[in-house]
Amino acid sequence: MKSIPQGLAVRLHREARADGWSVSLERFTEALRASAERAAPADLSRYLSGLHLGDLALACACAAGHEGAWEHFIHEHRPVLYRAADAIDPGGGARELADSLYADLYGIRERDGERQSLFRYFHGRSSLATWLRAVLAQRHVDTIRAGRRVEQLPDEDPAGALPIAPNAAPDPDRVTYLAVIQRALQVAISLLTDRDRLRLACYYTQELTLAQTGGILREHEATVSRQLAKTRQTLRREIERTLRDEHGMNEAQIARCFACVAEDPGPLDLGGMLRKNSAPDRSI
Repeated sequence: MKSIPQGLAVRLHREARADGWSVSLERFTEALRASAERAAPADLSRYLSGLHLGDLALACACAAGHEGAWEHFIHEHRPVLYRAADAIDPGGGARELADSLYADLYGIRERDGERQSLFRYFHGRSSLATWLRAVLAQRHVDTIRAGRRVEQLPDEDPAGALPIAPNAAPDPDRVTYLAVIQRALQVAISLLTDRDRLRLACYYTQELTLAQTGGILREHEATVSRQLAKTRQTLRREIERTLRDEHGMNEAQIARCFACVAEDPGPLDLGGMLRKNSAPDRSI
């Protein structure tokens, strides 16, 4: 790959506001080069200009152990991880998986004196939030697959049940899974009460806080949180029932459907589904 022109690197470093996280021009240029080498774009300047530069600078700073960057990341992205975890497993099991990511993201292990942060695999082609959801979903799938291998081979050393490589080929059934789960979600939403749909819309599509959502529905924020959890579980059960009973899917296929949505929902329009099924709730 041809080298990145100095002027282009300086401009992108400035646009990313990388200085705010104490990310040097040299370090940021290395991150740009790593991204370009992986994508091998025909138009280097256009490709690099289209990256999520601010997120890339933040990832560089976090990988280097910048305290302010790490605090900002926790504040901004912990809710993203927890929401993705709740989408994967409304029962709360995936939150432990989300919490376990922090050690790998921070880079508590070192190799040749360099921190081995998971952030080094973020190349800015998607937003940091989307990338985090994809990493969490893949970890969830890997856990399921590893557990199944251990169950099938009880006489083998469990340490041999290695996770799937992060660069595995794209799932050819992904489009089908997304289409099926979209239809199942539409049906599940239609079975909710108007109040439950409004609560979901406020919190997930309008991105209001628990307190703001509670103010609209005249509920305490603890009640909002509890009811949201209950609604997620209801949706999960109904979607699983539809996938299992109407589409003949097994547990692994159902898990993969949810993982696909967590990785990238694509055309999945929750807001549109909620509006389509909405009606005035006169109990509010």
